[in-house]
Amino acid sequence: MDCRVERIGPGDWERMREVRLAQLLDTPMAFMETYETALGHGEDEWRSRVARVSAEGSAGFAAVAPDGRWVGTMISFTPEPKAAVLVGVWTDPAYRGRQLGVTDALLDAILDWARAEAGAERLLLRVHEHNPRATAFYRRRGFDLTGLDEPYELDPASRLLEMALPLS
Repeated sequence: MDCRVERIGPGDWERMREVRLAQLLDTPMAFMETYETALGHGEDEWRSRVARVSAEGSAGFAAVAPDGRWVGTMISFTPEPKAAVLVGVWTDPAYRGRQLGVTDALLDAILDWARAEAGAERLLLRVHEHNPRATAFYRRRGFDLTGLDEPYELDPASRLLEMALPLS
């Protein structure tokens, strides 16, 4: 892997904005907002997002290409004791694939954080029912469907499927 993984910090709001817009253009179904909505957010919103990612009980990681661009992200937070939730998952198409290892490296960073810092016993996520690439990645890494699902906010006819990975 020619990228490094680093923790997202409070000063990263411009890179967070840039990668979020790229995420929404690439895989709009994977996120809970539209490109147009994200494009309209001002600096205060982006600063607020990186502050939340940097807060106690949260962690965000970015895969950084040799030229300094973020080419992947994963974010996790702990909404309840002993459980962490994975959100904000994306890898630039040019950096996808098991042989490159970018997505695996990001998930490894999240898992290390969830176990060591968050004390989580399981990692949860929701994946769009029409995102087989993501579902296959999570299955390969040991996640299983829990049987729970919910409507996708931007298209209630679609479902978000819950997956879980035990961490103990």
